[in-house]
Order: sequence, then structure tokens, then C-alpha cells
Amino acid sequence: MRVLYFAWLRERIGVGSEEVSPPDGVATVADLVAWLKTREPRYAAAFEDTAAIRVALDQEQAEFDDPLTGVREVALFPPVTGG
Repeated sequence: MRVLYFAWLRERIGVGSEEVSPPDGVATVADLVAWLKTREPRYAAAFEDTAAIRVALDQEQAEFDDPLTGVREVALFPPVTGG
């Protein structure tokens, strides 16, 4: 699955996107983020406050409890404001 990072998430992690193969048991976005946090300190720092992160699955707005079954792309980004 491809994971895309935007704005300050990209800056903290150091990459804009990557291909990942989560282990068995990673079934939701929340599980994916929890797994990513264990990979390296930079991920733990980026995902410290998940309330400040939004997600899209295959380019559609989603929630952290949404399943990853069949998902090809996960985008993680801060809230967007207009003005």
C-alpha cells in the first residue's frame, strides 16, 4: 500500500510517500498509524497527536476507524483551512 504524507507530517517523517507492507493485524487506519509509530522515532514524533491528522483512503475522506481492506493509497495530512 502507498502512504502519502503532507505538510508538517512530510517534514517530520522526511519523505512525501512510501510503499509499506503492514503486518497481519493492521486492519484500520488507526492500526496503521500505531504500527508506523513503532518504526522509527521520526514516525512517533509525526503521529504524536492524531487528533491533528486527517486521512483519505484512495482519495476519499475517511476516519481512523475505517478498514484498510482493498485500500491502495492512504493519505495523511493536517486539517485544511480555507480563507
